[in-house]
Amino acid sequence: MPLRRTAPVLAVALSAFLAAPAALAEPATSAPASALAEPADAGPVTTKPVEAAAGWLARQLVDGERFETVIGPDTFPDQGLTIDALLALDAAGVAQDNAAKALAWLEKPETINAYVTDEEGSQYAGAYAKLALAVLAQGKDPANFGGVDLIAGLTALQAPSGRFTDKTSYPSDFTNNFSQSIAVVALERHGTAPEAAVTFLAGSACPDGGFPLQFAQATCTSQVDATAMAVQALLAAGRTADAADGVAWLAGRQLADGGFPDNGLPGDKGTTSNANSTGLAAQALRVGGRDDVADRAVAYLTKLQVGCAGAATGAINYDAGDFQPGNAIRATSQAILGLTGVSLADISSAGDKPAAPVLDCPAPTTTTEPSTSDTDTPAGFAGSGGDELARTGVPVGPALWLGTLLLVAGALAMTLGRKRYATVKEQQR
Repeated sequence: MPLRRTAPVLAVALSAFLAAPAALAEPATSAPASALAEPADAGPVTTKPVEAAAGWLARQLVDGERFETVIGPDTFPDQGLTIDALLALDAAGVAQDNAAKALAWLEKPETINAYVTDEEGSQYAGAYAKLALAVLAQGKDPANFGGVDLIAGLTALQAPSGRFTDKTSYPSDFTNNFSQSIAVVALERHGTAPEAAVTFLAGSACPDGGFPLQFAQATCTSQVDATAMAVQALLAAGRTADAADGVAWLAGRQLADGGFPDNGLPGDKGTTSNANSTGLAAQALRVGGRDDVADRAVAYLTKLQVGCAGAATGAINYDAGDFQPGNAIRATSQAILGLTGVSLADISSAGDKPAAPVLDCPAPTTTTEPSTSDTDTPAGFAGSGGDELARTGVPVGPALWLGTLLLVAGALAMTLGRKRYATVKEQQR
Protein backbone atom coordinates (compact mmCIF):
# COMPACT_ATOMS: atom_id res chain seq x y z
CA MET A 1 0.00 0.00 0.00
CA PRO A 2 1.21 3.47 -0.71
CA LEU A 3 3.00 5.60 1.83
CA ARG A 4 3.80 8.55 -0.32
CA ARG A 5 2.30 9.27 -3.68
CA THR A 6 3.57 11.38 -6.55
CA ALA A 7 1.82 12.86 -9.59
CA PRO A 8 -0.70 10.74 -11.51
CA VAL A 9 1.57 10.54 -14.54
CA LEU A 10 4.11 8.55 -12.50
CA ALA A 11 1.44 6.20 -11.22
CA VAL A 12 0.19 5.56 -14.74
CA ALA A 13 3.70 5.03 -16.10
CA LEU A 14 4.51 2.43 -13.45
CA SER A 15 1.16 0.74 -13.03
CA ALA A 16 1.83 -1.96 -15.62
CA PHE A 17 4.92 -3.04 -13.69
CA LEU A 18 3.75 -2.54 -10.12
CA ALA A 19 0.43 -4.38 -10.45
CA ALA A 20 2.01 -7.85 -10.30
CA PRO A 21 1.61 -9.20 -6.77
CA ALA A 22 4.88 -11.07 -6.25
CA ALA A 23 7.84 -9.69 -4.33
CA LEU A 24 9.79 -8.95 -7.53
CA ALA A 25 7.20 -6.31 -8.33
CA GLU A 26 7.75 -4.47 -5.07
CA PRO A 27 9.42 -1.07 -4.80
CA ALA A 28 13.15 -1.27 -4.15
CA THR A 29 13.09 -1.98 -0.42
CA SER A 30 16.29 -1.17 1.35
CA ALA A 31 18.07 -4.13 2.88
CA PRO A 32 19.39 -3.05 6.29
CA ALA A 33 22.94 -3.96 7.22
CA SER A 34 21.49 -6.56 9.57
CA ALA A 35 20.16 -8.43 6.53
CA LEU A 36 23.72 -9.42 5.70
CA ALA A 37 24.89 -10.60 9.10
CA GLU A 38 23.34 -11.63 12.40
CA PRO A 39 24.70 -10.58 15.81
CA ALA A 40 26.03 -13.48 17.83
CA ASP A 41 23.87 -12.67 20.90
CA ALA A 42 20.73 -11.67 19.00
CA GLY A 43 18.24 -13.47 21.25
CA PRO A 44 17.08 -16.82 22.64
CA VAL A 45 17.85 -19.80 20.45
CA THR A 46 15.26 -21.92 18.66
CA THR A 47 15.20 -25.03 16.51
CA LYS A 48 11.85 -24.15 14.92
CA PRO A 49 12.06 -22.83 11.34
CA VAL A 50 9.12 -20.44 11.70
CA GLU A 51 10.52 -18.88 14.89
CA ALA A 52 13.95 -18.49 13.30
CA ALA A 53 12.35 -16.77 10.32
CA ALA A 54 10.36 -14.41 12.53
CA GLY A 55 13.41 -13.60 14.65
CA TRP A 56 15.43 -12.69 11.56
CA LEU A 57 12.55 -10.58 10.29
CA ALA A 58 12.21 -8.68 13.56
CA ARG A 59 15.90 -7.80 13.55
CA GLN A 60 15.58 -6.16 10.13
CA LEU A 61 13.21 -3.48 11.41
CA VAL A 62 14.77 -0.02 11.32
CA ASP A 63 15.08 1.20 14.92
CA GLY A 64 13.24 -1.98 15.81
CA GLU A 65 9.93 -0.50 14.67
CA ARG A 66 9.51 -0.01 10.89
CA PHE A 67 10.64 -0.79 7.38
CA GLU A 68 11.72 1.73 4.77
CA THR A 69 11.72 1.91 0.99
CA VAL A 70 14.53 3.53 -1.00
CA ILE A 71 13.73 5.14 -4.34
CA GLY A 72 16.67 6.90 -5.93
CA PRO A 73 18.18 9.24 -3.33
CA ASP A 74 15.06 9.26 -1.15
CA THR A 75 14.10 7.01 1.74
CA PHE A 76 10.46 6.61 2.76
CA PRO A 77 8.93 4.85 5.76
CA ASP A 78 7.00 1.82 4.51
CA GLN A 79 3.79 1.22 6.45
CA GLY A 80 2.61 -1.61 4.18
CA LEU A 81 5.74 -3.71 4.57
CA THR A 82 5.80 -2.98 8.31
CA ILE A 83 2.26 -4.36 8.60
CA ASP A 84 3.26 -7.48 6.64
CA ALA A 85 6.01 -8.11 9.19
CA LEU A 86 3.73 -7.33 12.14
CA LEU A 87 1.18 -9.92 11.01
CA ALA A 88 3.98 -12.45 10.46
CA LEU A 89 5.36 -11.93 13.97
CA ASP A 90 1.89 -12.33 15.45
CA ALA A 91 1.36 -15.53 13.46
CA ALA A 92 4.75 -16.95 14.51
CA GLY A 93 4.08 -16.23 18.18
CA VAL A 94 7.37 -14.44 18.91
CA ALA A 95 9.11 -11.03 18.81
CA GLN A 96 6.28 -9.12 20.43
CA ASP A 97 8.71 -6.52 21.77
CA ASN A 98 9.28 -5.50 18.16
CA ALA A 99 5.63 -5.94 17.25
CA ALA A 100 4.63 -3.51 20.00
CA LYS A 101 7.16 -0.97 18.74
CA ALA A 102 5.85 -1.37 15.20
CA LEU A 103 2.28 -0.83 16.34
CA ALA A 104 3.28 2.27 18.32
CA TRP A 105 4.96 3.67 15.22
CA LEU A 106 1.91 2.89 13.07
CA GLU A 107 -0.30 4.65 15.64
CA LYS A 108 1.44 7.99 15.24
CA PRO A 109 -0.94 10.45 13.52
CA GLU A 110 1.68 11.40 10.94
CA THR A 111 2.24 7.71 10.08
CA ILE A 112 -1.47 7.01 9.71
CA ASN A 113 -2.20 10.14 7.70
CA ALA A 114 0.63 9.51 5.26
CA TYR A 115 -0.77 6.04 4.70
CA VAL A 116 -4.54 6.25 4.37
CA THR A 117 -4.65 9.66 2.68
CA ASP A 118 -2.50 12.30 0.97
CA GLU A 119 -2.21 16.07 0.53
CA GLU A 120 -4.98 16.12 -2.06
CA GLY A 121 -7.44 14.52 0.35
CA SER A 122 -7.48 11.10 -1.32
CA GLN A 123 -8.67 8.11 0.71
CA TYR A 124 -7.28 4.60 0.17
CA ALA A 125 -9.48 1.60 0.97
CA GLY A 126 -6.63 -0.91 0.98
CA ALA A 127 -4.67 1.14 3.50
CA TYR A 128 -7.63 1.48 5.87
CA ALA A 129 -8.33 -2.25 5.63
CA LYS A 130 -4.78 -3.47 6.09
CA LEU A 131 -4.04 -1.19 9.02
CA ALA A 132 -7.34 -2.17 10.66
CA LEU A 133 -6.40 -5.85 10.32
CA ALA A 134 -3.02 -5.28 11.98
CA VAL A 135 -4.63 -3.37 14.84
CA LEU A 136 -7.15 -6.16 15.38
CA ALA A 137 -4.40 -8.79 15.38
CA GLN A 138 -2.69 -6.82 18.13
CA GLY A 139 -5.89 -6.76 20.19
CA LYS A 140 -6.50 -3.03 19.80
CA ASP A 141 -9.53 -1.05 18.64
CA PRO A 142 -9.41 -0.02 14.95
CA ALA A 143 -12.34 2.33 15.52
CA ASN A 144 -10.04 4.50 17.64
CA PHE A 145 -6.45 4.05 16.57
CA GLY A 146 -4.23 7.09 16.84
CA GLY A 147 -7.39 9.19 16.93
CA VAL A 148 -8.59 7.73 13.61
CA ASP A 149 -11.65 5.53 13.06
CA LEU A 150 -10.25 3.09 10.51
CA ILE A 151 -13.52 1.16 10.30
CA ALA A 152 -15.56 4.25 9.46
CA GLY A 153 -12.93 5.34 6.95
CA LEU A 154 -13.09 1.96 5.24
CA THR A 155 -16.87 1.55 5.16
CA ALA A 156 -17.25 5.07 3.75
CA LEU A 157 -15.39 3.83 0.66
CA GLN A 158 -17.80 0.99 -0.11
CA ALA A 159 -19.66 1.48 -3.39
CA PRO A 160 -23.30 0.39 -3.84
CA SER A 161 -22.00 -2.69 -5.68
CA GLY A 162 -20.23 -3.80 -2.51
CA ARG A 163 -16.77 -3.08 -3.87
CA PHE A 164 -14.40 -0.97 -1.79
CA THR A 165 -12.92 1.78 -3.95
CA ASP A 166 -10.41 4.56 -3.49
CA LYS A 167 -11.46 8.18 -3.42
CA THR A 168 -8.72 10.03 -5.28
CA SER A 169 -8.06 12.98 -7.52
CA TYR A 170 -6.19 10.59 -9.82
CA PRO A 171 -7.80 8.76 -12.74
CA SER A 172 -6.62 5.45 -11.29
CA ASP A 173 -8.24 3.31 -8.59
CA PHE A 174 -5.68 1.11 -6.85
CA THR A 175 -8.19 -1.31 -5.30
CA ASN A 176 -8.33 -4.95 -6.36
CA ASN A 177 -8.90 -8.44 -4.99
CA PHE A 178 -6.37 -7.91 -2.20
CA SER A 179 -7.96 -4.75 -0.85
CA GLN A 180 -11.46 -6.28 -1.11
CA SER A 181 -10.41 -9.50 0.62
CA ILE A 182 -8.52 -7.77 3.43
CA ALA A 183 -11.46 -5.41 3.95
CA VAL A 184 -13.85 -8.35 4.30
CA VAL A 185 -11.55 -10.08 6.81
CA ALA A 186 -10.98 -6.92 8.87
CA LEU A 187 -14.68 -6.03 9.00
CA GLU A 188 -15.64 -9.61 9.83
CA ARG A 189 -13.14 -9.61 12.70
CA HIS A 190 -14.48 -6.29 13.93
CA GLY A 191 -18.09 -7.44 13.78
CA THR A 192 -19.70 -8.47 10.52
CA ALA A 193 -18.59 -7.71 6.99
CA PRO A 194 -21.32 -6.07 4.86
CA GLU A 195 -23.18 -8.74 2.87
CA ALA A 196 -22.79 -6.72 -0.32
CA ALA A 197 -19.01 -6.66 0.09
CA VAL A 198 -18.82 -10.43 0.55
CA THR A 199 -21.19 -11.08 -2.33
CA PHE A 200 -19.17 -8.82 -4.63
CA LEU A 201 -16.01 -10.75 -3.80
CA ALA A 202 -17.69 -14.12 -4.31
CA GLY A 203 -19.14 -12.95 -7.61
CA SER A 204 -15.72 -11.98 -8.95
CA ALA A 205 -14.67 -15.64 -9.32
CA CYS A 206 -13.58 -16.80 -12.74
CA PRO A 207 -15.35 -19.70 -14.50
CA ASP A 208 -12.52 -22.08 -13.50
CA GLY A 209 -13.13 -21.40 -9.80
CA GLY A 210 -10.12 -19.22 -9.12
CA PHE A 211 -10.13 -15.47 -8.54
CA PRO A 212 -8.54 -12.65 -10.55
CA LEU A 213 -6.27 -9.96 -9.17
CA GLN A 214 -8.03 -7.13 -11.00
CA PHE A 215 -11.78 -6.81 -11.19
CA ALA A 216 -13.85 -6.14 -14.32
CA GLN A 217 -11.30 -7.48 -16.81
CA ALA A 218 -12.35 -8.41 -20.35
CA THR A 219 -11.03 -11.91 -19.69
CA CYS A 220 -11.23 -13.27 -16.16
CA THR A 221 -7.84 -14.80 -15.35
CA SER A 222 -7.41 -16.65 -12.06
CA GLN A 223 -4.27 -15.85 -10.12
CA VAL A 224 -2.65 -17.75 -7.24
CA ASP A 225 -2.11 -14.91 -4.77
CA ALA A 226 -5.52 -13.37 -5.41
CA THR A 227 -7.29 -16.72 -5.03
CA ALA A 228 -5.49 -17.38 -1.75
CA MET A 229 -6.66 -14.05 -0.36
CA ALA A 230 -10.25 -14.42 -1.61
CA VAL A 231 -10.56 -17.94 -0.19
CA GLN A 232 -9.51 -16.75 3.26
CA ALA A 233 -11.94 -13.83 3.16
CA LEU A 234 -14.88 -15.96 2.07
CA LEU A 235 -14.16 -18.59 4.71
CA ALA A 236 -13.88 -15.87 7.36
CA ALA A 237 -17.32 -14.61 6.30
CA GLY A 238 -18.80 -18.11 6.49
CA ARG A 239 -19.20 -18.52 2.73
CA THR A 240 -17.76 -22.03 2.61
CA ALA A 241 -19.51 -23.05 -0.60
CA ASP A 242 -18.26 -19.95 -2.41
CA ALA A 243 -14.70 -20.67 -1.26
CA ALA A 244 -14.72 -24.38 -2.18
CA ASP A 245 -14.03 -23.97 -5.90
CA GLY A 246 -11.22 -21.53 -5.10
CA VAL A 247 -9.60 -24.04 -2.76
CA ALA A 248 -9.80 -26.73 -5.44
CA TRP A 249 -8.38 -24.45 -8.12
CA LEU A 250 -5.55 -23.41 -5.82
CA ALA A 251 -4.64 -27.00 -4.96
CA GLY A 252 -4.41 -27.76 -8.65
CA ARG A 253 -1.76 -25.08 -9.18
CA GLN A 254 0.87 -26.73 -6.98
CA LEU A 255 4.07 -27.56 -8.88
CA ALA A 256 6.17 -30.71 -8.62
CA ASP A 257 8.57 -29.08 -6.13
CA GLY A 258 5.67 -28.35 -3.76
CA GLY A 259 5.72 -24.61 -4.41
CA PHE A 260 3.31 -22.29 -6.17
CA PRO A 261 3.97 -19.86 -9.03
CA ASP A 262 2.73 -16.32 -9.38
CA ASN A 263 1.03 -16.65 -12.74
CA GLY A 264 0.59 -12.88 -12.82
CA LEU A 265 4.27 -12.40 -13.66
CA PRO A 266 5.61 -12.31 -17.22
CA GLY A 267 7.77 -15.04 -18.73
CA ASP A 268 9.08 -18.06 -16.89
CA LYS A 269 8.79 -16.33 -13.52
CA GLY A 270 5.07 -16.96 -13.85
CA THR A 271 5.60 -20.71 -14.07
CA THR A 272 8.20 -21.30 -11.33
CA SER A 273 7.69 -21.49 -7.58
CA ASN A 274 8.35 -18.59 -5.22
CA ALA A 275 8.09 -18.07 -1.46
CA ASN A 276 5.48 -15.31 -1.58
CA SER A 277 2.87 -17.15 -3.61
CA THR A 278 3.62 -20.41 -1.82
CA GLY A 279 3.24 -18.79 1.60
CA LEU A 280 -0.15 -17.29 0.77
CA ALA A 281 -1.34 -20.47 -0.94
CA ALA A 282 -0.25 -22.71 1.95
CA GLN A 283 -2.04 -20.47 4.42
CA ALA A 284 -5.29 -20.53 2.42
CA LEU A 285 -5.12 -24.28 1.77
CA ARG A 286 -4.57 -25.00 5.46
CA VAL A 287 -7.58 -22.87 6.34
CA GLY A 288 -9.53 -24.55 3.54
CA GLY A 289 -8.85 -28.05 4.87
CA ARG A 290 -6.28 -29.21 2.29
CA ASP A 291 -3.53 -30.17 4.72
CA ASP A 292 -2.01 -32.59 2.24
CA VAL A 293 -1.24 -29.85 -0.26
CA ALA A 294 -0.29 -27.36 2.45
CA ASP A 295 2.24 -29.79 3.95
CA ARG A 296 4.06 -30.07 0.62
CA ALA A 297 4.10 -26.30 0.31
CA VAL A 298 5.61 -25.96 3.80
CA ALA A 299 8.33 -28.45 2.84
CA TYR A 300 9.16 -26.28 -0.18
CA LEU A 301 9.35 -23.14 1.98
CA THR A 302 11.74 -24.69 4.48
CA LYS A 303 14.08 -25.58 1.61
CA LEU A 304 14.34 -21.85 0.85
CA GLN A 305 15.33 -20.98 4.40
CA VAL A 306 18.90 -19.82 4.97
CA GLY A 307 20.63 -22.21 7.34
CA CYS A 308 23.52 -21.79 9.73
CA ALA A 309 26.09 -21.47 6.94
CA GLY A 310 24.33 -18.40 5.50
CA ALA A 311 24.86 -14.78 6.53
CA ALA A 312 21.11 -14.11 6.89
CA THR A 313 20.38 -17.16 9.01
CA GLY A 314 16.64 -17.78 9.30
CA ALA A 315 15.58 -15.63 6.35
CA ILE A 316 13.53 -17.21 3.58
CA ASN A 317 14.70 -16.56 0.05
CA TYR A 318 12.28 -15.56 -2.71
CA ASP A 319 13.06 -18.63 -4.80
CA ALA A 320 15.70 -21.31 -5.33
CA GLY A 321 18.16 -18.86 -6.86
CA ASP A 322 20.81 -16.76 -5.14
CA PHE A 323 19.78 -14.99 -1.95
CA GLN A 324 18.14 -11.62 -2.68
CA PRO A 325 18.21 -9.16 0.25
CA GLY A 326 15.86 -6.75 -1.51
CA ASN A 327 13.14 -9.41 -1.67
CA ALA A 328 13.87 -11.33 1.51
CA ILE A 329 11.84 -9.21 3.93
CA ARG A 330 8.52 -9.63 2.17
CA ALA A 331 9.33 -13.19 1.10
CA THR A 332 10.00 -14.10 4.72
CA SER A 333 6.87 -12.28 5.94
CA GLN A 334 4.54 -14.11 3.58
CA ALA A 335 6.33 -17.44 3.92
CA ILE A 336 5.77 -17.29 7.69
CA LEU A 337 2.02 -17.11 7.07
CA GLY A 338 2.26 -20.37 5.14
CA LEU A 339 4.54 -22.03 7.68
CA THR A 340 2.10 -21.34 10.51
CA GLY A 341 -1.11 -21.88 8.55
CA VAL A 342 -2.95 -19.44 10.82
CA SER A 343 -5.66 -17.61 8.89
CA LEU A 344 -5.83 -13.84 8.59
CA ALA A 345 -9.10 -14.07 10.49
CA ASP A 346 -7.37 -15.67 13.50
CA ILE A 347 -3.87 -14.15 13.67
CA SER A 348 -3.37 -12.75 17.14
CA SER A 349 -0.59 -11.54 19.39
CA ALA A 350 -2.26 -13.03 22.47
CA GLY A 351 0.17 -15.21 24.40
CA ASP A 352 3.07 -14.54 22.03
CA LYS A 353 6.65 -14.52 23.32
CA PRO A 354 8.38 -11.12 23.64
CA ALA A 355 11.85 -11.89 22.26
CA ALA A 356 13.10 -12.42 18.71
CA PRO A 357 14.78 -15.84 18.62
CA VAL A 358 17.76 -16.98 16.58
CA LEU A 359 18.44 -20.36 15.07
CA ASP A 360 20.31 -22.76 17.34
CA CYS A 361 23.47 -23.22 15.28
CA PRO A 362 26.57 -25.25 16.17
CA ALA A 363 29.67 -23.31 17.20
CA PRO A 364 31.82 -22.39 14.19
CA THR A 365 34.89 -24.51 13.56
CA THR A 366 38.22 -23.35 12.21
CA THR A 367 39.17 -24.64 8.76
CA THR A 368 41.70 -23.69 6.12
CA GLU A 369 39.50 -24.67 3.23
CA PRO A 370 36.10 -23.15 2.37
CA SER A 371 33.27 -25.63 2.82
CA THR A 372 30.46 -26.02 0.32
CA SER A 373 28.75 -28.88 2.15
CA ASP A 374 25.34 -28.76 3.79
CA THR A 375 26.66 -30.22 7.06
CA ASP A 376 25.90 -27.00 8.95
CA THR A 377 22.26 -27.04 7.91
CA PRO A 378 20.24 -27.59 11.09
CA ALA A 379 17.76 -30.40 11.57
CA GLY A 380 14.33 -29.34 10.43
CA PHE A 381 15.75 -27.16 7.64
CA ALA A 382 15.96 -30.02 5.17
CA GLY A 383 17.75 -29.01 2.01
CA SER A 384 17.92 -25.32 2.92
CA GLY A 385 21.33 -24.98 1.29
CA GLY A 386 22.22 -22.04 3.50
CA ASP A 387 25.59 -21.04 2.07
CA GLU A 388 24.38 -21.40 -1.51
CA LEU A 389 21.40 -19.12 -0.95
CA ALA A 390 23.44 -16.50 0.88
CA ARG A 391 26.39 -16.48 -1.50
CA THR A 392 25.51 -13.11 -2.94
CA GLY A 393 23.89 -9.99 -1.56
CA VAL A 394 22.90 -8.58 -4.94
CA PRO A 395 19.44 -9.24 -6.41
CA VAL A 396 19.59 -10.86 -9.83
CA GLY A 397 17.39 -11.34 -12.86
CA PRO A 398 13.97 -9.63 -12.74
CA ALA A 399 14.75 -8.10 -9.36
CA LEU A 400 17.72 -6.20 -10.80
CA TRP A 401 15.60 -5.14 -13.79
CA LEU A 402 12.90 -3.85 -11.49
CA GLY A 403 15.41 -1.97 -9.35
CA THR A 404 16.63 -0.12 -12.44
CA LEU A 405 13.06 0.74 -13.38
CA LEU A 406 12.34 2.11 -9.94
CA LEU A 407 15.47 4.25 -9.94
CA VAL A 408 14.21 5.83 -13.14
CA ALA A 409 10.84 6.29 -11.48
CA GLY A 410 12.53 8.04 -8.56
CA ALA A 411 14.21 10.46 -10.90
CA LEU A 412 10.89 11.20 -12.56
CA ALA A 413 9.31 11.80 -9.18
CA MET A 414 11.99 14.36 -8.33
CA THR A 415 11.53 16.24 -11.57
CA LEU A 416 7.83 16.48 -10.80
CA GLY A 417 8.75 18.02 -7.48
CA ARG A 418 6.49 15.68 -5.51
CA LYS A 419 7.06 13.80 -2.28
CA ARG A 420 4.26 11.27 -2.75
CA TYR A 421 4.85 7.94 -4.45
CA ALA A 422 2.02 5.81 -5.89
CA THR A 423 2.43 2.06 -5.87
CA VAL A 424 -0.27 -0.41 -6.70
CA LYS A 425 1.69 -3.22 -5.09
CA GLU A 426 1.69 -1.54 -1.73
CA GLN A 427 -2.01 -0.80 -2.15
CA GLN A 428 -2.80 -4.50 -2.54
CA ARG A 429 -0.53 -5.69 0.28
